Amino acid sequence: MTDAVMGIDLYFDQPFYVGFNINGYELALDPNGHAESGSGAVVYWGVKDIAQATDALAKAGAAVHAPATDHGGGIRTATLTAPDGSLIGVIENPHFPGPVPT
Repeated sequence: MTDAVMGIDLYFDQPFYVGFNINGYELALDPNGHAESGSGAVVYWGVKDIAQATDALAKAGAAVHAPATDHGGGIRTATLTAPDGSLIGVIENPHFPGPVPT
């Protein structure tokens, strides 16, 4: 499926999650994120090591909202609440086709 607005092919398309490859970076959307936050979809940034990313975000002032969760196949997600109250999602996905920042 291709996103009609952005013109970018989804590499993963399921009712619970969609994933885009944006110039080698993962952009993931959880359309059900509103169930966690009450505010809408959650956007996830692809990371190489979810524990390291979660720790770095916490040191920068974010609070863990949902700790790292294993979804199988090596895919793990976590969400943190930024100081302004917005949710930040991180995803560790060894199957993602592009480079992930270190």
